[in-house]
Amino acid sequence: MQAIVDFLNGIIWSPALIYLCLGAGLFYSILTRFVQVRHFGEMWRLLMSGKQSDKGISSFQALAVSLSGRVGTGNIAGVAAAIGFGGPGAVFWMWVVAFLGAATAYAESTLAQIYKEEENGEFRGGPAYYIEKAMGQKWYAWIFAIATIFACGVLLPGVQSNSIGNAVETAFGSGPMIETALGTFSFAKITTGTFVSIILAFIIFGGVKRIASFTQVVVPFMALAYIVIAFVIILLNIGMLPGIISMIVSDAFTPMAGMGAAIGWGVKRGVYSNEAGQGTGPHAAAAANVQHPAQQGLVQAFSVYIDTLLVCSATAFMILITGAYNVQGLAEGSFLIQNLPAELAANSPAFTQMAIESTLPGLGKPFIAFALFFFAFTTILAYYYIAETNVAYIRRTFRMPGLMFILKVILIAAVFYGTVKTANLAWAMGDVGVGLMAWLNIVGILIIFFMSKPALRALDDYEEQQKAGVKDYSFDPVKLGIKNADYWKKRAGGTETGSAEDSKPAKAN
Repeated sequence: MQAIVDFLNGIIWSPALIYLCLGAGLFYSILTRFVQVRHFGEMWRLLMSGKQSDKGISSFQALAVSLSGRVGTGNIAGVAAAIGFGGPGAVFWMWVVAFLGAATAYAESTLAQIYKEEENGEFRGGPAYYIEKAMGQKWYAWIFAIATIFACGVLLPGVQSNSIGNAVETAFGSGPMIETALGTFSFAKITTGTFVSIILAFIIFGGVKRIASFTQVVVPFMALAYIVIAFVIILLNIGMLPGIISMIVSDAFTPMAGMGAAIGWGVKRGVYSNEAGQGTGPHAAAAANVQHPAQQGLVQAFSVYIDTLLVCSATAFMILITGAYNVQGLAEGSFLIQNLPAELAANSPAFTQMAIESTLPGLGKPFIAFALFFFAFTTILAYYYIAETNVAYIRRTFRMPGLMFILKVILIAAVFYGTVKTANLAWAMGDVGVGLMAWLNIVGILIIFFMSKPALRALDDYEEQQKAGVKDYSFDPVKLGIKNADYWKKRAGGTETGSAEDSKPAKAN
């Protein structure tokens, strides 16, 4: 299985995808005149405004749901893997892909808002929807939807739960080994997998609003606690920080593991972590209740900053300042830098746990186990919501009873299986899922741009209303020459009571 998955990754994650991710971000950055810089203040304002309605969630809730997907095990174990396989310079390329990716996130999330639909009293949308409506290629939309269901329902949840299981085992010991039909596993991993599966089942059977309500509380709390710990460790070693930053930048261009490794691992783990261009963020963006599609695009661009420039940087600084890392050489089992035992896997939270443990003894292992539970668990919830949205898309054409129930069962099984399996296999399977979605989505949003430029037209319209000083923004796709934006067309035409709905208080979940 490992050999098959590694072969697929070699094809999917070829240099072409690396350059596509960076190139798409640069392309949209230039065309939007670096929207991620110009509208930074507006991003913050929008984050604190917006209302939940009966049909949609607030901008902050949409940010929390998408952040729950972006801020996950990639911020802890993923950063460690980037350093362990690509050297410290890989962190620089994570920063680059985040900065450029913020523009990609704006584009894909704005498209999701423009082409969203209303189903059973809730907003739905995402790449499958905007590929069908903006490109007019339903077959391509179906391929994306099926790939996303497979990635988010089967492949990716196991990466998150695997890190939870590894962190718990490292923190509290493995306990006795137990023989099962799937193999021999530790008591700690089986217990952790069972616990996570039960809690997951309770929440995902409650629907998108229960997911949003859970994540809007947990995501800010867990991110703040993690950053505070990182800040304490950095502060205790503040004299080393300039040298660490210098090492990251210099190693990005003359790295010990070869420039290709630094770029490759930096971009791969950067895309995995912040998900810009991957096509996951637009699903939560479409569910938001906003006055103008560009508003949610800006909020989602800001989430990339939070994920990589804040949380991933905190992890990288902790690991590098404390020296709690190894850098693997080109030969199997060789190391260019070895500060930790060779058996510690880079594709695990071990580097981060050791970094905290070295400065705050007794805290590192249990704290990371606790933090990873919340980081990874909320990411699994986001994956479920994304998979559910694509099942809903397919169900518009192919009616089959019980599809949602089957998805829930498969995802819960994938979470349990991922918890007990080895880290390398779990991450490799996750990379296949991320790569497939990134290829399909980035190619899609580039084709859509050359066909009709809807995301750019929405930005120009929003900026014109900003200059005019309007208080209540509006969006009329017909006026802008944007076709098939049915929800916004009805709303602008007055045939739907969208404005009145927005002002209603949200129902209790």
